[in-house]
Amino acid sequence: MSMAVKSNLTGGAFLFKDTNTADVFIPEEFTEEQHMVHATVKNFMIKEVHGLGIGRVASLDAEKDKDLVLEIFHKASALGFSGVSVEEKYGGGGLDFNTALYFTEGLAGGFSFATTIGCQTSIGSLPIAWYGTEEQKAKYLPGIASGEKGCSYCLTEPSAGSDANSGKTRAVLNEEGTHYILNGQKMWITNGGFAEIFTVFAKIDNDEKLSAFIVEKAFGGISLGKEEKKMGIKASSTVQVFFNNVKIPKENLLGERGKGFNMALNILNSGRIKIAAGGVGGMKFGLDRTVDYCNTRIQFNKPIADFGAMKQKLGVIATNIFAIESGVYRVGADVDKKREELLKSGSSGNDSEINSMREYAIECAVLKVLGSEAMCNTGDEAIQIFGGMGYSMETGVEMAYRDARITKIYEGTNEINRMLTLAEFYKRAFVTKELELKDAKSFVPSVVFKNYVPFTGSGFLGTEFEFVNNLKSIFLIITGAAGAKLKEKLVDEQEIVMNLADILSMAFVTESAFLRVKKLSEKGINKTELDIKTKMAQLYLYDALDTARKSANNAIDSYAKGAEKALLKSLMRRMLRTYNINPKDVRREVADFMIKQNGYYF
Repeated sequence: MSMAVKSNLTGGAFLFKDTNTADVFIPEEFTEEQHMVHATVKNFMIKEVHGLGIGRVASLDAEKDKDLVLEIFHKASALGFSGVSVEEKYGGGGLDFNTALYFTEGLAGGFSFATTIGCQTSIGSLPIAWYGTEEQKAKYLPGIASGEKGCSYCLTEPSAGSDANSGKTRAVLNEEGTHYILNGQKMWITNGGFAEIFTVFAKIDNDEKLSAFIVEKAFGGISLGKEEKKMGIKASSTVQVFFNNVKIPKENLLGERGKGFNMALNILNSGRIKIAAGGVGGMKFGLDRTVDYCNTRIQFNKPIADFGAMKQKLGVIATNIFAIESGVYRVGADVDKKREELLKSGSSGNDSEINSMREYAIECAVLKVLGSEAMCNTGDEAIQIFGGMGYSMETGVEMAYRDARITKIYEGTNEINRMLTLAEFYKRAFVTKELELKDAKSFVPSVVFKNYVPFTGSGFLGTEFEFVNNLKSIFLIITGAAGAKLKEKLVDEQEIVMNLADILSMAFVTESAFLRVKKLSEKGINKTELDIKTKMAQLYLYDALDTARKSANNAIDSYAKGAEKALLKSLMRRMLRTYNINPKDVRREVADFMIKQNGYYF
C-alpha cells in the first residue's frame, strides 16, 4: 500500500498515517472566550426553557405553541445568537467553525428551540454566507443575523428525499431575461412557517442538475401548508412550501447555475457535524439529569446509583460523550486550519469556507451517525433509569427522547451517511486521487498474512494505538478485497458498504479519544482526571472492537468464499483480538466518578 498526502490537512488521511498530538485540538484547549460563548447559550437555555419549570418545557411540546418558540427566538437573537456564523461586517458574531460547534453543543437543552435557532445559524444562513456575492450578503445577512428575518432551507420534495437531485421544482427565465419564474413544492421545511428568506433548490429549464436561489416571501406566489404534526420537536415550525409563479430577480441566483446539488451537499456536511455537536450537548444534559435522579431515587433502602445495572448505563453514556466530543472538536479545528491554509494559498473567502468544509466530508458523516445514535441511546436509557416517571410526560424525559429521534433522519439518514462515508473514500482514493492509492489489491498482500506479529506496542497506550491502527488496516484490507472482487457491483451491496463504514467510524473516533488522552498526559494534567479519561477511551475501544468484529464478519461472510474467506477471517481475529480489560470494573469506575460529581464533570 502506498499513499502520498499533499497536505497535513487532508480529509480521510487519518486512515494512512499516524497523527501527532501536537496537530490535534482537544476540548480542554478551548479558550476562556470560547467557554464564555458556550456558557452564554447554555445558561440562556436553562433560564428561558428550564428556569420556569416543567410547564415551560411542556409548552415546547405543544404544536399550538409556536409563539413561545418565536418569543425565545427573538430574545436569543437580541443576544446575537442568530448571527454566530455571519461575518462581523454583516452584523454577525463571526465565530470560527469550532466555536460555532461549541455554541451548538450549548443549544442542546433547548428542545424545539434548539432546532429553530440551529436552522437559522446553519443551513438557513450558510448558503448565503458561503456562496453569496458581496451584494447578496450585504442585502440579506444583516437581517438574518439580527433575527429580524427568519430563514430556511428548501431542498426536500415529496418525491425527492435522499435522492435530492431528482427534484421537480423548476425555474424558467422570463422573456425579458430579468426574472426566473419558480414553480414547485418543498416539504419538511424547518422554520418555514415564519421564514422571510428561503434558499430554494430547483432546476433551471431542462437542466439535469439543481441550482439555488434566494427567495423572499415578499416576492409573492408563496403559500404554506399546515404545520406538520410530528413525533418530536413539535413546537419547531415544519411546513410544506408551495411556489406558484414566483418571480425571482435574476441576480438572486445563488452560486453557479447547475452547482446547487454540490452546494446542498456541502451545507449538509456542516449540518452533519453540528448534529454530532448537539448530540454531545444532549448526552451531557441527559447524563446530568439521570445521575441526579440516580443519586436521589431510593430503592431497597439505598440510592439506585449504587446498583451495577445503573452504573453500566451511566458508564456507557459518559464514554460516548468523551469519545464523540473528541472527534467533533478535532474535526472542527481542522476545518478552521484548512480554511486558513486555503486563504494563505490565495483562495477567496467563499472558496475557503466551501472547500475547508468539503475536505472533511468523511469525518462529518461518521460523526453525524455516531453522535445521533449515541444521543438517541442516551434518551432511551434515561427513560429506562427514570422508569415509570421517565415514560410519564411529567418529567420531560420522554420529550427529550422523542426530540432526539429526528437526528438519525435529517441532514441525510444514517443509512445514507454510512454509504456516503464509503463512497467519499472510494472517490478520493480511486477517482480524484486525493488519497492516491496505488492499487486496491495491495490492501491484502500475502506477506501481511505470513509475517504479521500482533501487539508489540509498548509504553503508555502502546497496545491501544496498535488496536487503533489495526482497525484502520482491517477496514482497508476488507474494503480493498471487496472492491477487487465486486468492482462496480459493490455500490449495490449496501449492507456490505454500511458494515465497512462502521469499521472506518470505529477507527476514527477511537483514535480521536486516545489522541486526546495522550495529549493530556503530555500536558501533565491531574492524575485522577487523566485516569478517568483514559478509562473512558479504553471502554470505547472495547465496545468499538465488538462493533468492528461484527461488521467485519458480516462483510466477509457476505461476499468472500473459500480460501479468501478463511484468510480474511484469520487476519481479522488476530488483529482484532480480545482487548484485556475488565469492562464491568472500568465502567463502574467511570460511573462512580460521574455519580460523585453529580453529572458530566468535564
